[in-house]
Amino acid sequence: MTLIQELMNQSAVGGLLNTQSIQRFTPAEIRETIQSLVATEQLDLANALGDAGMSLHPHSEDILAVTSLLAMMNQDWPLAVELMDELVDIQGANTPAFTYVMLVRALRCNLDPERALAVARQGLATYPGQIELLAEKLSLDDFSDSMMPVSGLQH
Repeated sequence: MTLIQELMNQSAVGGLLNTQSIQRFTPAEIRETIQSLVATEQLDLANALGDAGMSLHPHSEDILAVTSLLAMMNQDWPLAVELMDELVDIQGANTPAFTYVMLVRALRCNLDPERALAVARQGLATYPGQIELLAEKLSLDDFSDSMMPVSGLQH
């Protein structure tokens, strides 16, 4: 039985999400099921499954990636940043450009443009031609320039 079938069976009998029935599924299966739930706008169930996935596999790339995106959908920026930071730590030198882009965006929404710019630069060091990272960096450069004090102005 697939995870989505298991969830539908539990739902049909009015049961709550049971972590024990989910533990036999791999992190990839949990991620794929969360993606399916989001695609069908079953967000409460997707979030509950994300929580269960984190309790079962707290250091899984699959679970960290999908739960960080859920946190972004929920506009829980501190949580999104925390989860993506852990994902980058786990992925290390193999961190994909997409992860850098999403982390930059979460940092911007979390009102940390200085760190967002640093992460954009870090991503561009690995992916120098990545258009989204470049666009984020340019936008953050413009913001940074606009925040610099202007010297020599007199009243």
